[in-house]
Amino acid sequence: MKSYLRPYATRLVVVWVPAFAAVGIGITIPLIGKEIIDGPVARGDSEALLPLALLALGLGMTEALLVFLRRWLLADAVLGLETGIRDDFYRHLQRLPMGFHASWQSGQLLSRATTDLSAIRRFLGFGLLFLVLVTVQIVTVTGLLLRMYWPLGLLVVVSAVPIVLTSLHFERRYILISRRVQDEQGDLATVVEESAAGIRTIKAFGRGRHVSGIFEEGAVKIYETSMEKVRLSARFFTFLEVIPNITLALVLLLGALAVGSGTLTLGTLVAFATLMLQLVWPISALGFILTTGQEAMTAADRVMEVLDTEPEIVGGIRVIERPRGHLRFEGAGFRFPGAAEPVLHDVWLEVRPGETVAVVGATGSGKTTLTSLVPRLYDVSTGRITIDGVDVRDLPLPELRSLVATAFEEPTLFSMSVRENLTLGRHDAAEEEIAAALRIAQAGFAYELPWGLETRIGEQGMSLSGGQRQRLALARAVLSRPRILVLDDTLSALDVETEALVEQALRHVLREATGMVVAHRASTVLLADRVALLLDGTIAHVGRHHELMASVPEYRALLSADPDAEEARL
Repeated sequence: MKSYLRPYATRLVVVWVPAFAAVGIGITIPLIGKEIIDGPVARGDSEALLPLALLALGLGMTEALLVFLRRWLLADAVLGLETGIRDDFYRHLQRLPMGFHASWQSGQLLSRATTDLSAIRRFLGFGLLFLVLVTVQIVTVTGLLLRMYWPLGLLVVVSAVPIVLTSLHFERRYILISRRVQDEQGDLATVVEESAAGIRTIKAFGRGRHVSGIFEEGAVKIYETSMEKVRLSARFFTFLEVIPNITLALVLLLGALAVGSGTLTLGTLVAFATLMLQLVWPISALGFILTTGQEAMTAADRVMEVLDTEPEIVGGIRVIERPRGHLRFEGAGFRFPGAAEPVLHDVWLEVRPGETVAVVGATGSGKTTLTSLVPRLYDVSTGRITIDGVDVRDLPLPELRSLVATAFEEPTLFSMSVRENLTLGRHDAAEEEIAAALRIAQAGFAYELPWGLETRIGEQGMSLSGGQRQRLALARAVLSRPRILVLDDTLSALDVETEALVEQALRHVLREATGMVVAHRASTVLLADRVALLLDGTIAHVGRHHELMASVPEYRALLSADPDAEEARL
């Protein structure tokens, strides 16, 4: 946190000047009132009244100006601090590996990046400052009250004891219930996010009532926990209101008796009561400050849970001067954390520059995992993967992922324009290059959208068909001009005619890059120079398509359901 505060250190120091000055003026004004009542008013001296009244008015206006200055200085610093933490939080999320994101609910991460950071900002922008100011004000005013008339001052001090004890008890309980509310809000945010992303599936299966029931259950849970939090706060704040008001009533009663007996002047009693009223708000605010402080502490713990997570995948410092895209798997293996058996083991495979290898295997055999190891979405558990003889773990991640482009079977499109989605990997792409990539992917439909390439396609690209999304994702991968192009069953949602056109265009692209294609159909296999059969978690056979069809029964069985297989064998 210190690193985030450092850029605003000067402003945060300066802000205490108007803050303390305003508190001092607020305490001084009742004392001027005492002098007015016991002086000009008691003597009937109207001439002496005007200067004191003008002094009080000037101090009041000065206090208002100081409050404005304090808020302006503090707001700028605290909002800047919140923005800095949020930016680093988001950047850190990008650095964390796929394994982290697979184990965390997106709603929990969203809650931490929004609600929790706002709670921290509220405390730093209000609670922390006022905690100090209120403490100073309470101590100073109490000292003045004891000096003005110690019996009544002692009454005020005694009344603060139950407030302190109750506050300590309240703090312990409130921190637990605040954490529960924040966690439940994160869970509910996950339900909303998943429902929005899967709305077509929900509607297609008529499961709207079911999903609504899940949401309602989560909302009711938050309601019940929040009501428990409200009841706890209500009891505490009621107590804070009752004690000061009872004390004030006793002060007025005992003070009036003292005035009547001549041991206390009327001006002193008015000043005493006014200063006493100045304690009511700080004492009540103290409870609110404690609640915001506990919420901020809980929020900080939740945010630090993410920020303290060290990325398991970090880049190296090696640089390939003239990359050719020579890809090798050397005894590579991978096991998911906590899994009993590895998904892949002892994988040996070489893909030479300009060559394309198709990876074929049964569903669940680990084909997607194998391709994910190349750009280090996951890291190998054993062995290594090299590009041009350099271990991918020794390359800086930005360089590695500029060398390798992947088009996934389930493409992700963002809520931005078609152009922005296409140029995600290459912001400097020229118009001619974008057009060429769209032609290769047979994605010319993009120009026919309402605003052409500037059309916003909506979250997850839900306004497009599955085939259109795949073609745009393929165009995005081609546009990045990688040395290694990985196609993870990218053509699965295309019709036969479109697939044939895309494959024909891809042949020209793959001649200039190292290609790795996950294939389920013989037509896709024909894009490759060689085929690698993934069997029992390892590469069992490597060869040309017709050779494997003739000599490997497992390969023949995998493609037997494809009507193009026989034609491809000929």
